[in-house]
This record gives sequence, structure tokens and C-alpha cells, in this order.
Amino acid sequence: MTSQAIAAVILAAGQGTRMRSARPKVLHPLGGRSMIAHVRATLAALAAAKVVVVTAPEGAAVVAAAAPATGVVQDPPLGTGHAVQAALPALGGFEGDVLVLYGDTPLVSEATLRAMLERRRAGAAVVVLGFRPADPAAYGRLVTGADGRLLRIVEFREASADERAITLCNSGVMAIEGRHLAALLGRLDNANAKGEYYLTDIVRHANEAGLEAGFVEGDAEEVFGVNSRAELAAAEAILQRRLRRAALENGVSMTDPDSVHLSWDTALGRDVTIEPNVFFAPGVSVADNVLIRAFSHLEGCMIESGATVGPFARLRPGARIGPEAHIGNFVEVKNGLIEAGAKVNHLSYIGDARVGAKANVGAGTITCNYDGFGKYRTDIGAGAFIGSNTALVAPVAIGDGAIVGAGSTIAADVPAGAVALTRAPQETRPDRAERFRERARARAKAAKGKS
Repeated sequence: MTSQAIAAVILAAGQGTRMRSARPKVLHPLGGRSMIAHVRATLAALAAAKVVVVTAPEGAAVVAAAAPATGVVQDPPLGTGHAVQAALPALGGFEGDVLVLYGDTPLVSEATLRAMLERRRAGAAVVVLGFRPADPAAYGRLVTGADGRLLRIVEFREASADERAITLCNSGVMAIEGRHLAALLGRLDNANAKGEYYLTDIVRHANEAGLEAGFVEGDAEEVFGVNSRAELAAAEAILQRRLRRAALENGVSMTDPDSVHLSWDTALGRDVTIEPNVFFAPGVSVADNVLIRAFSHLEGCMIESGATVGPFARLRPGARIGPEAHIGNFVEVKNGLIEAGAKVNHLSYIGDARVGAKANVGAGTITCNYDGFGKYRTDIGAGAFIGSNTALVAPVAIGDGAIVGAGSTIAADVPAGAVALTRAPQETRPDRAERFRERARARAKAAKGKS
């Protein structure tokens, strides 16, 4: 594609009443980020020089989510053509290619937009993205000529029987030559069943002005629009299929791909193995040769090569798991560094801490990092051994090679190579077990008699 400036107008003024939400529709998340952020990221990949977001009057949060972008308000909402008209002043006479996209249609790919720009630069002043849904339902139809040009777009409610039989439908996504945009928009009127200014009418106006209009046919999944919670879930399923397919093609093994949830930015190395029911929230980076066992939840963390995580592990933001380290079942790590070869294998909480290389943390160990007012760090040295059911009361440091006895509560630093334990003396009373049971039975019998 030849180098030429690109601008974009994102239409995001819809109220989203079917979402039944206080949150603007386009800010609902998909793969861990808002729908409009997906659109904005695609435009960033195209190096769009200008982006204008058209919102309803209370649209500041929408504009912020699309940053850096210029926000304009459409008030009152009088149709898609009126929305793009509202964006014209912010475009400032831009004469390059102008893309018109929708904040609630987040799955249109960079490749498809590039194909539309190629078609525009091949001579068409207006290019429309068409698709063929399994059920054309009430979509507008693309009426094409024998030469393959686009003649007009007919809204379903205004289409004839023959036009409704057309299977090529309008997605609403367009690429328009900027130097013609204002003139084409100026010819719009609202003489239609809804009394709105249809952006689709610029195709007819372009043809009447002797300009060429064309189309590019895309995949129906790409132009899937979200208007309800059910459609948001369907869009999530489409995105998840894309993300899983890309991961599998890049050398990741998944035992049951359909049960793995990925985020838009999940980074997975080669020869990573992911067992069923693993959830990747945003901000996860996984190096090569990592095994992530079933039912683990990961967010904002880094896992280095050769490590094993899970099953039933939770890695929270700031967790960094070093090479060949082991994080086992029902272990939670938050803002903690687990260094190379260290093991935290069972039922433990490591928060605001460092676990040194090849240290071993026994089952049931916790770092007591919060006193109700502040967070404090625990430092466990290389090769240290922490016995099971130990509480490490931060701030505290366990030196290299030190041993902490099982069942201890450690609130003072332990020097390197030392042994520390805090156990009460064990008291054993011979032959007392049966006497204890007899007294217990007698109490239970007396209580039953009173009832």
C-alpha cells in the first residue's frame, strides 16, 4: 500500500440501552480491554494521523478510552451521516483517506482495513466493507453493477423484494477520500423512513457526481456488532477463537483450547503447555517451555523459562516466577519474586516478597505482609528452607541457607545458615484419652436430658 495519510472517525454516540448498564456500551471489555480500545489499537497499527471520536453529550470517558483522540459531541443524534458531519470540523479539511468505524464493532482487522484502503487508492472515492451473513435479516444491501462497482446501499425497510434478495450486506465501515468527504456529506438529506441522515447515501451521491464507489467483502465475524450482553459474550467467543488459534500456530500446546481464556495482550513463548481451565487476565508474559497446570488464574505477571505453575495457582499483579521455579497447587503470589529453581509447592501465600534461588517454602506458609495500615516485605534468601505452616511476619528477612522449623511464627530476622523455630513445649498425658471421651459423653447425655 502506498504511503498516504490516514484519519479515522469512530462513531460511539449510541446509548447502548440494551446493555442495561451505567457504563457506556463501547467501554464494556472484550479480551481484557474496552471495545473502543480494540478499534483504537487497530488504527494505531495503521499509523492513523488523526482520530476523531463522536460521542453522546456525556462521552468524556469514551474519548479518554480512545486516547489519543479528539472527541466531538453529536447532539441530538440524527443518524450516522449526521455523526460524521459533526466530526468534520475536527478533521480540519483532511484530504487523505478517512476511515469510518464503529466503537461497538471491535473485531474488524487491520488486514481488512488495508484492503479497503488499497481499493480506495485504486480509484474509488468511497469504499464500503460488505459481508454475507448466514441470515441477512434487516441489514442494508449493497447494490452492485455488472462491472463490480457499488451503485448504492439500500436500507432494508426501504428495499424492494429483489433488493432484499441480495446477500451482500452493509457493515457500515467505510473508507472515503478526504477531499470529497465534506461535499458528499453536504448532499445528505433525511427524506427516509426514519427521518435520519444516512451515511450510506454518500454512495449514491458519489456515483451521481461521477466518482467511483467500490466495496471490499469481509468476514461476517469481523463486522459483528455488539448491542447486548448476549452479543458481547458472542464477540468474546470470536475473539477467544482468534487468540487461541494464533497461540497454537505459534507453538503453544493446549490440552483443551476451548476452556482456556486469553487476554488481548497475553504473550506466550514456544513450547508452552497450558492445561484446561486456565484464565489469563491482562498483563501476562510467559517465556518458553513453561507448564501451566489446570485451573490457574494469572494476571499482571511474568513467568520465565522452564517454570511450572499450578494446578489451582493464582498469580496476581507483580508476580515474577523465575526460570525452573515451581508454583504448586493452591499457591497465591502477589508482587513477589520467586527466583530460579525455588519451590512453593502447596497451599501458601507469598505477598510482597522475594524467595531466593533454590529456596523451598513448605505447605501452609504465609507472608504476613499487611498490618491493617501498610504493606511490608519479606526476604527469603537463596537455599533457605521454610518449614510447613510457618507465618513470616513482615518486615522480616531469612538469610541464605537458613532453616525455619515447621509451625513457627517468625517476626525477627534469621541470619544466614541459622535454624529458627518458635514452638511451645509439647505436653503428653498418658492414658487420658479415654477419660476425656467419658467426660464428653456424660456432658452430651446431660445436655440431651435437659432438652
